[in-house]
Amino acid sequence: KETGDENGKAVTMYKSPTCGCCSKWAEHLTKAGFKVTTETTDDMATVRKQNGVPDKMQSCHTALIGGYVIEGHVPAADVEKLLNTRPADVAGLAAPGMPANSPGMQPEGEKPSGYDVLSFDRQGSSKVFTSYK
Repeated sequence: KETGDENGKAVTMYKSPTCGCCSKWAEHLTKAGFKVTTETTDDMATVRKQNGVPDKMQSCHTALIGGYVIEGHVPAADVEKLLNTRPADVAGLAAPGMPANSPGMQPEGEKPSGYDVLSFDRQGSSKVFTSYK
C-alpha cells in the first residue's frame, strides 16, 4: 500500500503534456475504483528508465502502483490481478505501443481485444500475462 492509501489502489501516472489517450486510461482506472494522480512531464524517457521499463515494452504513459510499474493501456482487471497475486518475479505489466482496442484507445464500453498484456521482470524478460483475442 502507498502512504495515505487505505485500499492499496493509489496510482501515479506519468504522461506527456500532449497525450490525450492517457487521460482516458486514467478515467478507465478511476471507474474501476483506483485513485489516479497524474504527473505531466516532458521527459518520459527518464521516467521509464528510472522505473526499469524495458525499451521493447514502452507505450505512451507510465504508472506506479503498489510497488509495480504499469506501462501503457493495461486494463484495470490486469492491474487488479497483479495486485491480488503479487508475483515476486514481476516488476510490472505493459501493453507495448498503443493497441487500438485497449482501455483509453477503444470506443467506450468496448472490451479489450487483439493484443497481449505482458509482464516483465527487472532483467527485461517478458511473458504474456493476459491475451485479449
